Amino acid sequence: MTKRRTRSVDRILEAAAGLFYESGIRGVGVDDVVAASGVSKSTLYTHFRTKDDLVAAYLARTDVAWLEQLQSAAQQAAQPRDRLVALFDALSDAFDRHGFFGCPFVSAGVEAALDSAARQATLHHVKRRYQWLLELSREANATDPEHLAGHLGLLIDGALATGRLTQSRSVVNAAKSSARAAVLSQTPRPTRQKEHDNDV
Repeated sequence: MTKRRTRSVDRILEAAAGLFYESGIRGVGVDDVVAASGVSKSTLYTHFRTKDDLVAAYLARTDVAWLEQLQSAAQQAAQPRDRLVALFDALSDAFDRHGFFGCPFVSAGVEAALDSAARQATLHHVKRRYQWLLELSREANATDPEHLAGHLGLLIDGALATGRLTQSRSVVNAAKSSARAAVLSQTPRPTRQKEHDNDV
């Protein structure tokens, strides 16, 4: 793909991302994306044959970016068990940047047809996130890593959904506290902490 074609795709996807995230995929038409991106309709259709293709590409791009944000937040903690809690800081950062418009994947999953490329992109994200949470849970020696990974995924989705309704940062704080409780109940304390407790 040439630089010019890459720039056009980037402009289209950046415009689509803002519009879809704030208004939903049904609330945004191709003409809206054309107007926001500054490209011609023919250029848009050169890169994306249908609106469904455009939505799927937007979700694929969001999947990469959002998972990277979660992983970056998690890596701020040194211990594997602490990373499972620290990842919720990505939600706080997202709220501080622009407030909550909900989870783009949940929104798309609800709005998109069952056989659409958009829905498949949503399912792909959920599976990728679960596999990552499962890996972290196993690294933390969780007693039931599958259950913990699923539980944390629900807390992420719940915080984003409720945050959209309340527009309150406290929702993320509550989700993070719940995550901490779940992690503590399923993972052993670090050896140093145990030794410290025995000395007290």
